Amino acid sequence: MESVIIRQATVNDLQTLLLFEQGVIEAERPFDITLKMVDTNYYDIPKMISSHEVQLLVAEENDQLIGSGYARIESAKPYLQHIQHAYLGFMYVLPQYRGLGINKMIMDDLASWTLSQNINELRLDVYHINEPAIRAYEKFGFTRHMVEMRKRIG
Repeated sequence: MESVIIRQATVNDLQTLLLFEQGVIEAERPFDITLKMVDTNYYDIPKMISSHEVQLLVAEENDQLIGSGYARIESAKPYLQHIQHAYLGFMYVLPQYRGLGINKMIMDDLASWTLSQNINELRLDVYHINEPAIRAYEKFGFTRHMVEMRKRIG
């Protein structure tokens, strides 16, 4: 996909990023019965665009946004060997562009940015039953690590 450009998101991208956010949420609803069934938000996108702790990227082809993703610098738990890691999220690609390596292009740039911040650990969350996403992340080099568990009571 030589015509695809990966670049930092700007405020001019906000309306499309808000649509992408709803796409992420809609894609995750089948995996999480606790998500609200109305439009909701995961992210404070304007804050992410202006933050020095977040690298929010978009993929663009022919002046159209086709994907997004971010890396956010987080402090590690005090018992871990690393001091900070980058948490990846908002990984979204328009359906007609999936399977073309767009997500990998975004993650490659996020990994480069993370290294430029002197951080060498990437983390992300994925639903345990979202096998296509898990395979994609494993192909990028991620390994399965923890399983979060929950139980509704009362």
